[in-house]
Amino acid sequence: MAGHSKWANIQHRKGRQDAKRGKIFTRLIKEITVAARMGGGDPDLNPRLRLAMDKAYANNMPKDNVERAIKRGTGDLEGVNYEEIRYEGYGIGGAAVMVDCMTDNRTRTVADVRFAFTKNGGNMGAEGSVAFLFKHCGQMVFAPGTNEEKLMEAAIDAGADDVVTNEDGSIEVLTPPHDFHTVKTGIEKAGFKPEIAEVIMKPNMESVVTGDDAVKMQKLLDALEMLDDVQEVYTSAVIDLPA
Repeated sequence: MAGHSKWANIQHRKGRQDAKRGKIFTRLIKEITVAARMGGGDPDLNPRLRLAMDKAYANNMPKDNVERAIKRGTGDLEGVNYEEIRYEGYGIGGAAVMVDCMTDNRTRTVADVRFAFTKNGGNMGAEGSVAFLFKHCGQMVFAPGTNEEKLMEAAIDAGADDVVTNEDGSIEVLTPPHDFHTVKTGIEKAGFKPEIAEVIMKPNMESVVTGDDAVKMQKLLDALEMLDDVQEVYTSAVIDLPA
């Protein structure tokens, strides 16, 4: 990892997500609907729904859209019945890739995901082939220059699992998935605002991909993320694109 800026990589990923903002509302509506269906329509009793709503409002989704999505999930309004599916595979150089989808047509989705892998130099794997390489957790990322000692104190007081300082000075706070909202609220009350805050599948080990392989890996990830049924894409690859 020497010489590589994790912060730059995180910012690049965030920039790519912002560039695909046209798809964000659709994905958030799906997430809100499924979260409400699985855990009920009260965000105070449903951490997954609370997180989805926070993301929706952070992306300027109108309140009416959010409320309709919740009602579809709880059955108060008619709507499409989505199911969650996770696909696993390998990217350039064997990097692990996990693809979380929500779909009303499993046959269409698996065909689209397999085609994206195959066309872009990856391989779709069997269920469980790479899942063990990831950990389900909450992650908050703070910019270089953040007061490490005070942030660590606030994070521990709020119930965080771990605080990691990267070589480039960025700081990651990790939480159990169901405690994410509580920890985030506690940290924000202490005066710290994360640049990125989400519940993710975090790779246990990362590998830097450089040069042409980095370009190819980015193309594969972009192809997967552009699919209508894809919600999130996770990978063990840290992409260091050529300048």
